[in-house]
Amino acid sequence: MATTNDLKNGMVLNLEGQLWQVVEFQHVKPGKGPAFVRTKLKHVESGKNVDKTFNAGTKVETATVDRRSFQYLYNDGTNFVFMDTQDYDQVEVEPAILGDAAGFLLENQDVILATNEGRVLFVEMPASVELLVSYTEPGVVGDSATGRTKPATLETGAEIQVPLFIEQGEKIKVDTRDGGSYLSRVKG
Repeated sequence: MATTNDLKNGMVLNLEGQLWQVVEFQHVKPGKGPAFVRTKLKHVESGKNVDKTFNAGTKVETATVDRRSFQYLYNDGTNFVFMDTQDYDQVEVEPAILGDAAGFLLENQDVILATNEGRVLFVEMPASVELLVSYTEPGVVGDSATGRTKPATLETGAEIQVPLFIEQGEKIKVDTRDGGSYLSRVKG
């Protein structure tokens, strides 16, 4: 048990038997009336976001979430297989749990798996990954308007928008937190 004063981003709460992850929270002390905590919660299984308000100091039940480092091994056609880097146990994760992150996974990549009572809740990817552009249309000389983008297919099969100057075969840095936006070229 914790109080709403102890809330932190990423914390998982057990509300009415369902697991919710705290995405954002804000303590509010209005001029009149009691203080309260405004939160944005994400349902761990469905991914649905809801806004919920608690009175300040209200007790909330926290869920025990074990976060451990795993290495991505392969996709067996149905599920993604990860290996615990400490005891070498293998865990299968359904594509629905991975969501957009599946498009940015390379073999032997390290991720954090969050589990509750042996069940995988979600996967925490590194903030950014470096991937090779396997296909993109060539840029046209003189077509360099600022902010223009074109589609590019990455080595994992994911498709993202990249600036016009990016060419096939280049390695780029991709932000995994927002569904895969281009960050920069990788030098060398």
